[in-house]
Amino acid sequence: MSVLDPRIHRERTDGVNIAGTIWPLYKLEALAAGLLTLLVVLVVTTSAQSAVLGAAAVTVVVWWVRKAQQHALRS
Repeated sequence: MSVLDPRIHRERTDGVNIAGTIWPLYKLEALAAGLLTLLVVLVVTTSAQSAVLGAAAVTVVVWWVRKAQQHALRS
């Protein structure tokens, strides 16, 4: 069985195993920042539109900035 073969070299990846898939940390950080932003803006403004748009914007910015930082560290 190839699954139990100790000669298989597994490449180390920086991430978290979620349901058998390795998620890079920058993705999880972006999702956490987006969720936190959603909750804070929703409580402060009581406007779902503002909360969703703000959370989406923060998630995208954190996602791309952290991805660029990770790429720069590997290069």
